[in-house]
Amino acid sequence: MRKIVVHEFITLDGIIQAPGSPTEDTDGGFTHGGWTIPYWHDEIGAHFGVLFQDADALLLGRKTWQTHGEAFNPNPPEDPFAGMQKYVVSATLKSTEVWRDSVLISKNVVEEVKKLKNQPGKNIIMDGSSVLLQTLIEHDLVDEYALHVYPLALGIGKRLFPAGKRLNLKLLESSTLPTGVTYQRYQSA
Repeated sequence: MRKIVVHEFITLDGIIQAPGSPTEDTDGGFTHGGWTIPYWHDEIGAHFGVLFQDADALLLGRKTWQTHGEAFNPNPPEDPFAGMQKYVVSATLKSTEVWRDSVLISKNVVEEVKKLKNQPGKNIIMDGSSVLLQTLIEHDLVDEYALHVYPLALGIGKRLFPAGKRLNLKLLESSTLPTGVTYQRYQSA
């Protein structure tokens, strides 16, 4: 069975919203976008490389998929997800033309994701996609979490874990980067 591996940039208080840019996601009046920028270190990119070696698919919610597609589809040589099958979950999207190699999941999301996990192949990577992630976490469909934990608390914003959901996790790996970010990998216990 394939695993769903979630990669997130996350604050100490669990916020995952708009890590890369002030304009990335301003839902709810969020004004702290781009909070990862001062902490960048090349080891963060190296962690992505390791995750990608064991994956052949990407599963995203509509907003994250559109943001990635608009950034990478016009410039295939710069696309870190090139060659991966992309799955986008959306009840409103009508076309997947924004990003090549994409398949739309528009209904029965939990059942469709279970089917994806049962198909032959490598891991399925997720990032961003807070609404979709919380749905999958609620249904115990996430197998691993690869988290870059940033040494700050924002107090507001979209969170990774749904309120009221208890998870028991097993630490697989932990390392500290020179900028104070810690990389932590967990699997569902």
